[in-house]
Amino acid sequence: MTTMTAAVWTGTDTLSIEEVPRPEVPEGWALVKIAYNGICGTDLSIYHGKHPRAAHGLVPGHEMSGWIETPGATGLDVGTLVVVEPLISCGTCLSCTHGNAHVCSRLGLYGIDAPGGMAPFVALPPEVLHAVPAGVDARTAALAEPLAVAVHAVARSGMQPGDTVAVFGAGPIGVLVALVARHEGAGTVVITEPSPWRRSVAEGLGFTVVPDGSTMTSVLADLTGGEGADTTFDSAAHPSVASELTAATRVLGRIVIVGVYKQPTPVDLQAVCFKEQSMVGVRVYTTQDVTRAIELIASGALGLERFPTKAFTITGAVAAFEAATTGQDCLKVLLTPLDGQADA
Repeated sequence: MTTMTAAVWTGTDTLSIEEVPRPEVPEGWALVKIAYNGICGTDLSIYHGKHPRAAHGLVPGHEMSGWIETPGATGLDVGTLVVVEPLISCGTCLSCTHGNAHVCSRLGLYGIDAPGGMAPFVALPPEVLHAVPAGVDARTAALAEPLAVAVHAVARSGMQPGDTVAVFGAGPIGVLVALVARHEGAGTVVITEPSPWRRSVAEGLGFTVVPDGSTMTSVLADLTGGEGADTTFDSAAHPSVASELTAATRVLGRIVIVGVYKQPTPVDLQAVCFKEQSMVGVRVYTTQDVTRAIELIASGALGLERFPTKAFTITGAVAAFEAATTGQDCLKVLLTPLDGQADA
C-alpha cells in the first residue's frame, strides 16, 4: 500500500476525505498504526479556520493511540500499544535547555505543525511514543493526552488533600481535572457548566454541580461559610468565568487557568491583591505528566469507563467534527480507521 485514506483540512469549515501518500519514515523513527484519535478544541479551531499556524492540506489530530507498525529506534516490539506525546520542541531556547520543553518558545504539535493522527498511519520520532501496559484498551488509551493536561493542571495548582475545589466547565478537560483532583485527595469538587447534558454527566460521576440559575460563588459560599474554594480551575476560558474566578476563591486561595483564552480578558486583579490569591497558567504537560496519565489509565483509578466517548470512522470525519462542536451526547469524539470499531 502506498496510499491511505485520511481526513484533510482543506479550508475554513471544510474537511476532505482523501487518498494521501502513506508516510515516509525517517531513519530511526517509528511508523504507528492509528487506533483512535480524539478531537479537541484545538482541532475545532483548525477546522473553523481560526488557528494561526495550521495550513491548508493538513492531516490534523494529536490525541493519538495506536500500535507500533515499524519500530525504528524505539526498542518496542511490533504491535505494542502506544500513546503519543505530540509536542515538537526546538531544544535550544531557554525553556528547552532548562528542562521545560513543554513551554518551548517555538512549541509546535504533531497534527498542527506536522501530519497528525486522523489517518491510518503516522510517522513519529521515538521520544514522543509511550508504551501502554498490557490490558489497557486502545480506545481508553486515546484519553492519555487530554488526561495529561489535567494531571499537569492539578500538579501546578498546589492543591492540598481535603481542599474544596471549584471547576469551571464540564467539557472533557474540566471533567478530567475534576477526576484527577478527587483522586489526589480533594474533599469536595464543585463543577459549573451551562450545558444540561454535561451537568448530568458531572452529577453521574459524583461531583457537586451548580444548579441552573445559580452561580459557583453562591454555591461555594453555602458550602464553605462564605470563604470560597481553596483551589479553582478555569477549564472554560470564557469571559464570564474570568470575571467570577476571584470571587469564587477564598483568601490565599489558588486559581489555575487551564483553558486557553482566545484574547486578553479582564480579571479582578484588585481582588487578587486584597485576598493574596495565587494565579498560575497551564500549558499542555510534561513527559512526567504523560507517564502519570498512563499510570492512572492502567490502574483504573479514575473510572474512565464512565467517561462518555463516541467513535466515528475516518470517512465520517465531518459528522465527527459536527458532534464535537455541539458536544451534546459525548465528552470526547474519536476518529478511528479500524473496521467495525466506530459507533457512528
